[in-house]
Amino acid sequence: MGHRDYTEEYDEKKSSIVREILGFLLYVMMVVGITFFIITFIGQRTYVSGSSMENTLHHGDNLIVDKLTYRFSKPKRYDIIVFPFRYQEKTYYIKRIIGLPGETIQIQDGVIWIDGEVLQESYGREVMKNAGLAADMITLGEDEYFVLGDNRNDSTDSRDPSVGVIHKDEIIGRAWLRIWPLDKIGVLKHQ
Repeated sequence: MGHRDYTEEYDEKKSSIVREILGFLLYVMMVVGITFFIITFIGQRTYVSGSSMENTLHHGDNLIVDKLTYRFSKPKRYDIIVFPFRYQEKTYYIKRIIGLPGETIQIQDGVIWIDGEVLQESYGREVMKNAGLAADMITLGEDEYFVLGDNRNDSTDSRDPSVGVIHKDEIIGRAWLRIWPLDKIGVLKHQ
């Protein structure tokens, strides 16, 4: 009888350990699955490298990008978006939408003209010195956006042929929340 009790006790401990291991593995798989779902469909962490979006965003800022909003609504003027750089893998740009589909954009003497009217905005850090491609009128297609960095004299954006206009399907999402540095945590204002 003592031998049987020892075996039963051993079997119970063994099955308890197996249940704990299986429970832990199930927990880890759920966490990985939920994380994958969030990163793929809802939000993604990114960081700012460089000064092209100063004074709104600074080098080293960590952001959460909202990847869900544009599945249900169209990007709006002044939204800060994230999109891949066409010529370098794993390189993403963060810029502000200035021109919307169907609009005609032109920059003259540092002033942004949209459909023949001056754009009244205050995001630019200083007067633009270089109009780039926008020195001539640019008419945006039905899914095209014209983007600029807020630090316009230190930004590679839609004025540059390497970036050009951005198509809606290129937009990864909208910069939504700054999570670092701690003293600047908060939801980003777009409009």
